[in-house]
Formats: sequence, C-alpha cells, structure tokens
Amino acid sequence: MAKSKNTAAAKRQYDKSSQYSPEDAVALVRSMAFAKFDESVDAVFNLGIDARKADQLVRGTVSLPHGTGKEIRVAAFVGGELIAEAEEAGADIVGGKELAEEISGGGELNFDIAIAAPDMMPHVGKLGSILGPRGLMPNPKSGTVTKDVGKAIAEFKAGRVEYRNDRYGNVHVPIGKVSFEPEQLMGNLIALSDEILRARPAAAKGRFVRKVTISSTMGPGVNIDTGQLEDQVKALR
Repeated sequence: MAKSKNTAAAKRQYDKSSQYSPEDAVALVRSMAFAKFDESVDAVFNLGIDARKADQLVRGTVSLPHGTGKEIRVAAFVGGELIAEAEEAGADIVGGKELAEEISGGGELNFDIAIAAPDMMPHVGKLGSILGPRGLMPNPKSGTVTKDVGKAIAEFKAGRVEYRNDRYGNVHVPIGKVSFEPEQLMGNLIALSDEILRARPAAAKGRFVRKVTISSTMGPGVNIDTGQLEDQVKALR
C-alpha cells in the first residue's frame, strides 16, 4: 500500500511534456517503477541523422562503468588456439564452423552477443539472414570481429554494450536496473551520452541530439534536458 501511494505521488510530479535535469529524470524513473521485478532502465537518443544514408549511420560500443545489471551470454566463433582463450575469458558458447552450421540448421540463439575471429567470418557471414535481423551479426565497427577475442569477451561480460541507430534515427541502450543507485545510473548515462556525442557523423547537419528519454521497462518515458546533459558530459572531458 505504501509503495502504491509513493508511486501515485511520483506520477503526480511527472509531466510527460516537460524536460527534466538528468538527476531528476533518473529519480523520477526509479520512483515510478511499479513492477514486482527489477526493471531495466533504458535510454533512447533521437538523433538528427538521415538513417537512409550510409555516411550518417551511428554504430559502435561503449563500456558502461557500472554494467547493465544483466548477465550477458556471449557466443564466440573461433578455432585453434583461440578456443581456450575464449573459454578462459568466459564465453558461454564456443565453436567454429560447426557452431555456424548448427545455427544455420535451426539451432537455438541463446546468446546476447556474438564475437568472431576474422578467419571465422566466411562461415559466420552465411548466417546474415539469421543473426542480422536480431542484431547479433558480428561487425568490426562494433568490436565484435576481432583478433583479440579474449579481451572483447571480457569487456562485453563486464558491461560493454553495442549501440546502433534504427531506421528512425533512434539509439536505444540499456543503462542499468531500477535497483541501481542513482549515481550508478547517472554514471552510465553520462558515459553513454559522451560516446554518442563523439560518434556524430561528419555528414550530420543541424542539432545532433534532438531528444533523450529514459524509462523503466514498465514505466513512462521521462524527457531529459539535452542541454544540461551535454554540459555535464563536457564538464567531465
């Protein structure tokens, strides 16, 4: 009952048309999380890009200092000596050509990130129609096609996340859980914002970050004052 009253009080303070400071937005999202499970907190950046043009695409990875709060399952497409390296780094699924064939034949995709050694790409490349639509296709730009497989696996396990814009110019990234301390969510939000700002394509014109919204899994979106957010990012550089 007390939680319901607190949630109701928080919603009375919330105005979906208003922009809030990053700190106030984080506080509102946490206070309006009503689900019985530990909801994720997600950030959505609406960017001033033309997603139809290849020279304006925004894609990469960023290490969140406090992780996402989610256990990340990693599949490593490797062979030879890299098999042991991948296993030692914590990969959940390890294999080469045979793993690619298993997936091609309808095998389960029970992983969140796929990392491949360059020499495995002729096999992994054939899985484009399966992995691509699910955002699982390894790509050099996101650091998931690399010779340093062990390092990549360890980083993704520790909180490195991949980001890329959708066809509407939005970048959607999890920044933690409702159970995180406000400082942890803020730290992740600032790290992500810094990365997004640095990833601005040279061809993008006008205002780059048009809108930033954060929300919990079941909660409403809270708009952040982008000017304040960018000022905080610049202050930490």
